[in-house]
Amino acid sequence: MSLNCSLWQDNSVSVKHFAFAKFSEVTEQCFLLFTLILLMFSASLTGNALIALAIWTNPVLHTPMYFFLANLSLLEIGYTCSVIPKMLQSLVSEVQGVSQKGCATQMFFFTLFGISECCLLAAMALDRYVAICSPLHYVTRMSRGVCVHLAMVSWGVGCIVGLGQTNYIFSLNFCGPCEIDHFFCDLPPILALACGDTSHNEAAVFAVAILCISSPFLLIIASYSRILAAVLIMPSPEGRQKALSTCSSHLFVVTLFYGSGSVTYLMPKASHSPGMDKLLALFYTVVTPMLNPIIYSLRNNEVKAALWRTLGKKKVLTHG
Repeated sequence: MSLNCSLWQDNSVSVKHFAFAKFSEVTEQCFLLFTLILLMFSASLTGNALIALAIWTNPVLHTPMYFFLANLSLLEIGYTCSVIPKMLQSLVSEVQGVSQKGCATQMFFFTLFGISECCLLAAMALDRYVAICSPLHYVTRMSRGVCVHLAMVSWGVGCIVGLGQTNYIFSLNFCGPCEIDHFFCDLPPILALACGDTSHNEAAVFAVAILCISSPFLLIIASYSRILAAVLIMPSPEGRQKALSTCSSHLFVVTLFYGSGSVTYLMPKASHSPGMDKLLALFYTVVTPMLNPIIYSLRNNEVKAALWRTLGKKKVLTHG
């Protein structure tokens, strides 16, 4: 898709608006993709909102594990809302542009929610480690205050990284081209449009990926290695099954999220194409947030029971 970038520039010096690359030139394909993404977006919002609501309104679920799960659901809602509405608009609208300020805002919130989720998944792994490997000390080591602090640190790190990376990238000049070879304002595609030397910015993105993606992932791997060792020596088959069932859902979410994110931000650019980046981005911005509520609710009887109680209360209030 070719664009006349002069239409998007301010005095032909610095690009002030960007345009997203089209998914397809075929209208029918865009409409089909719009429908599929809208359905998955709706399912993601509904599922995550219901899980968060069920946990907050059912006292039986006021435990560390479900406290972190509620935070994860809120992060997933913010994560998808920062990207998908603009993506849907681009699929059906002739005007596919975004201002530089709008692009920076999207990048900030996408980074905030993404980095916060990386940290929160590590906190969830720590919670499972303490619960299974040190059950006698679980109540004191994972008290409400500790859980709140871990959640606050996760959100705080996301906010700091989001502000830092967004300010650092948008302090660069953009003198054309103006087309983002992506469907949202992700860091690598925006850096590719900047003028001059961006090696320091690319190094900063890589360093943040190492600290905020690799480090939490290694902590998760270490936690689950210890958990697996503890589970294998459990005398009770029922205990082993319950522990493995609880942890398997978390491990599945971690694999989906970190796997796609690692390929995008940690692998050398030469090893993957823009088309692959878009496919991976669709996976971790659309598919994974939709799967999380399904994974956690279907594999957890307490969450399923709480969801039914929450839905039952809503029906009573509606008919009342």
